[in-house]
Amino acid sequence: MTEAATDTPRGIPALIERVLRTRPLRVFLHYSETGGPLFASGLAFQALFAVFGALFVFFAVFGFWVRGDTVLRDSLIELVQRSIPGLIGGKGSLVSVDTLLDQSILGWTGVIAAAVLLWTALNFLGSLRQAVRILFTLPGPTTLFVLLKLKDAGLALVFGAVLLVSAGLSVFSTTFVDVAFDFLGIGSDSELGRVTGGAVGLLIMLALDTATLAGSFRILSGIPIPWKNLWVGALMGGVALGALKILGTQLLGGASRNPLLASFAVLIGLLIWFNLVCQVILIVASWISVGMSDAGISARKLTPEEREKEQEEQLRAARRTLAEVERQRLASALADASLLKRRRIEKSLERLDEELAELSA
Repeated sequence: MTEAATDTPRGIPALIERVLRTRPLRVFLHYSETGGPLFASGLAFQALFAVFGALFVFFAVFGFWVRGDTVLRDSLIELVQRSIPGLIGGKGSLVSVDTLLDQSILGWTGVIAAAVLLWTALNFLGSLRQAVRILFTLPGPTTLFVLLKLKDAGLALVFGAVLLVSAGLSVFSTTFVDVAFDFLGIGSDSELGRVTGGAVGLLIMLALDTATLAGSFRILSGIPIPWKNLWVGALMGGVALGALKILGTQLLGGASRNPLLASFAVLIGLLIWFNLVCQVILIVASWISVGMSDAGISARKLTPEEREKEQEEQLRAARRTLAEVERQRLASALADASLLKRRRIEKSLERLDEELAELSA
């Protein structure tokens, strides 16, 4: 009884052991051990260039809808500003709204520029897919390269359409809130009106971020994540991204106050911003991966036949390991065995050799 009590860690060692068993710490350890911070840095650098391509192609494709609708255009720009502070629309932003609305892909120059920028954006999606699959300890997809690029292009168009729909919902919700407040005799410019409008905007952004993360993990990466694990993780990521967006303006302001970075503060701020966003995405992927591992859920997409074949291979490997261990034991016993035992051990070794040959075939 005393020995059992002595073997049980107490005090600081027990506290450390409990902390090491917690899921958040195991998630961060998994994230670090699989190269998550390095992937996030590379993805942030790619995202900085990919976002310009995404903006160019988006306004070239959907621009004819937003040029004539000032309310929709302002709502869309506000949505992009909330998603990526300092990119478009505001004072000191990198991209002018008027420049984007004047762009066209009808000319040859526009077509070539759009193709190059779109390719940059698609490469970012491919890198994100690879990073997420590595965090789930999965190999790269076996789909043909051309089909993967077509899939990425389709997802990019879907995301653009979702962004446009989100802007429309923002306009609709704002109008609905204004009408409701007018009916109740409350001014839309009152404190309650501003708080309600801000809350509606944050909820729309949360829904967009959650859906984007869920699509990135399940559709883009092609991982069969159970719906519960997927949506819980994506919602956590959406909340974290929302908190980042609220603090994004302060982040860019801090970069601009540094005299060494003042000349290109927005660019540096965006690079830091994308790094934080990519860190959140990959940490959420690690959270889902560790949760699935704890529940004994495989991230591999196997048919029943493939799963049965894999179980058979695992059983064969286990039998082969046991046979090799037994053979080593008998080979060691053979040297010290008597004449009668030697013959019996030699027969056992012959049977094990035949079994190993059959298992290795």
